[in-house]
Order: sequence, then structure tokens, then C-alpha cells
Amino acid sequence: MRMYDIIHKKRDGESLSKQEIAYVVKGFTEGTIPDYQMSALAMAIYFRGMSPEETAELTLSMAQSGDQIDLSEIAGNKVDKHSTGGVGDTTTLVLLPLVASVGVPVAKLSGRGLGHTGGTIDKLEAIPGFSIELSESQFVDHVNRYGCALIGQTGTIAPADKKLYALRDVTATVDSIPLIASSIMSKKIASGADSIVLDVKTGDGAFMKTLEGSFDLAKAMVDIGTNIGRNTIGVISSMDQPLGLAIGNALEVKEAIDTLRLEGPADLTELCLLLGSYMLVATGHAADAAAAKQMLKDSLESGKALETFRRFLEAQGGNPAVVDDPSLLPQAKRHVPVVLDRSGYVASIHAEEVGTCAMLLGAGRETKESEIDLAVGIVLHKKIGDQVAAGEPIATLHVSDERKLSEVIARLQAAYVLTDHAQQAPALVYGVVSRSGVERFC
Repeated sequence: MRMYDIIHKKRDGESLSKQEIAYVVKGFTEGTIPDYQMSALAMAIYFRGMSPEETAELTLSMAQSGDQIDLSEIAGNKVDKHSTGGVGDTTTLVLLPLVASVGVPVAKLSGRGLGHTGGTIDKLEAIPGFSIELSESQFVDHVNRYGCALIGQTGTIAPADKKLYALRDVTATVDSIPLIASSIMSKKIASGADSIVLDVKTGDGAFMKTLEGSFDLAKAMVDIGTNIGRNTIGVISSMDQPLGLAIGNALEVKEAIDTLRLEGPADLTELCLLLGSYMLVATGHAADAAAAKQMLKDSLESGKALETFRRFLEAQGGNPAVVDDPSLLPQAKRHVPVVLDRSGYVASIHAEEVGTCAMLLGAGRETKESEIDLAVGIVLHKKIGDQVAAGEPIATLHVSDERKLSEVIARLQAAYVLTDHAQQAPALVYGVVSRSGVERFC
């Protein structure tokens, strides 16, 4: 078998065999296939695509290139949830305890963030004492005892994907649906969950900017899961404005606690209930989404979900008192209101720019080496459809380092577009993709 022949075959639009894909992944991971040949293959895939069967084989080979988490000792159907990322995306912090509170085990491997704010691990580390340092046996034991646990994703999970992504990043081949889908799903498969729910963001603040591209990505990932034998559901949700109101690590933890108390933003609460309901459906814990949603609402109203969050924090060394007193979370030095000099209705919010503003305050990482300030960020007061009076705050900045403050204020003001007439907020969810097909809501 020669790499030259495999590149030639894909260049001409032919399908690669299981053996050829395994050969490529193994050789590239071990270093016997050079970057220039893998770059050529990635470009051929970019232009020629891959069949669902090819994409599934690529995913499985990359998942098998490193460690695979064995969750077989956890009782029940284990579920994982993945978001393709957005601004104010606090769903994991809510869903982990919420889904676990109704009896579905959630064994979560998460990463750190690179971009607007920290990843789930960074956010949880805003809680004093919280630690992701669990051995695999402790991880399994925690899920069995408390219903959920979270640890960091190591470099030994799907190393082929890490190496291939670095190459795609410098060869203009990132935007390939088969390569994006296999990258995401290889880590999910290696993480050991039986069922997977994917929150595929679409719009200005998302990686996928177009609705059709988001549906295509969701379908590709659901096809992979189905081919590999994992029950997978993709939900396409809007990121044409930030989700919820908080953007920043400690701020998002507080917002998650508020949501578990049924005091959080309506859009974040609704999306968590929807994603959670599909997590229950995927595991067979509920017959349909409506029944699942009612189970989750009951758990929120009874306080069971909040209590599960408290026990989850305490089990991993976190101070459970933050649940009752969020002031124990890191606090910024200053709170700075941002106002507009005009009146009107919010017609649109440049979500990606809002995320950039949070990063400039120190809430996210511009590079892997950047230090995050867990206290800083933005709390929005106005969303699409809201009326704004001149001089009324549209947001409050939580600031520690003021060096970029004037720039952030100007950029955040420019991110808001007002109109003279009342506007309707964008749809929160556009559809669901499952092994049964594509269901569009609007």
C-alpha cells in the first residue's frame, strides 16, 4: 500500500477502503507518512469529500489512535453532550447535573477554551477548590455514586486528530464537513459514551455561519455515530446573538446556578431543557422529547437538579457554598456600564464581536499561552427585540485590567444595531437530526 496511490484515488473522487484509511491514520500518527503527503490528501478530501462510510472509518481510526475510556463499569446508558461552541454557551454546566438528577449517568470529558471564554474546565475552576484530577477508576466511581463527573481531556485521546487538525489549520483545509465531523466525533467515540447529543451552533457567533452548513455538519456527525453504533442526535441552535446574558467564566457559573434555580435567562433555560430532553431520549430514559422535558422541569422545580450540582462540586473538591452564595466566586475589580447615545429596538447583536470583547477583557485566550482572568467578562442587559433608551445600559463590563477598556466599550457599542421598530428575536432552535432523518422547525 502506497500513500501516493491513496492520494491519487481520492483526488479522482473514489472512495477509500477501510484498510486504506487505517493505513493513513496509523502512518501519519507514527510519523511514517510525511506532512506534505497528508496535506495533499486533506486537500483532496476538501474538494472531493467522503462518503458517510468513509467518514465513519476515519473517525473510528482516529479514535483508536490513542487511549479509549472504558465506561463499561458505569451502570446504565452513558450519555455525552458536545457543543460546537458559541458566545455565552453555558449549557454543559446546567445539563451535567440536570440530566444526572433524573437517573441518566453523565461521564464528561471536557477541554479548556481557546477564544471568547474558557472551556467548561476553566469555568468550573472558577469554583474554589474544584479539581478535574480524577483517575479513571475514580471517574467511574464518581459517576456511579453521584450520577455525573467531569475530567480533562488528555493529549492521549485521539492523538491522530490533534496532529491532523494542526496540519489542516495551516493548509486551509479546516472547512471540510467530513474532516470537521470526524475530528469532533473521534474524541466523543474515544470518550466511551453510549449515546451522544450534539448542539450544533449556527449563525454569527458560531463556527458554522450558515444554516445549511450547520445541518450538513449535524447530519455528517449523526451518520458517523449511527455507522459506529452510537445513538446520536444533532440539535441545530441559534448563535445569532449570545446565549443567555453572561460571557465570562465565573459569571457563567453564576448564571448556571441561577438557571438550576429556575431564575436564569429564558433562552438558556429553554435550550437546556431541549438538549436535556434529547439526552434522555437518546439513552432510552424517556419515550419522547415531551415526556423527557417534563421530567427535567420537575427536577428543576423540586430542587433536585440544584442539589445534584452541589454534590457534584463537593465530590470534586469544589466549595458547595457557592451554590447559595455566588459572591464566593472570583470577583472583578470594577463594574463598568456600557450605554448607547441613541434610542430604539435591538435589531441585531454581532455575537462574535461580543465574544471578542470578553476575550479582550481577559475572559478568554488569544493564544494557548494566554492567562485567563476567571472573574472578568460581560453581562448583557439587552437582547434582540428589547427596547433601549439613550443612556440606558446595554451591558455591564466586569473589569480587572483597564488597558483595553476604551476599545472594548467602543466595540461593544458598535456590536449593537438598533432600529425604530420592534423586532422579533431569532428562533432558538432550527431543527433536529437523528437516525430517523432531518426535522426542521422553521
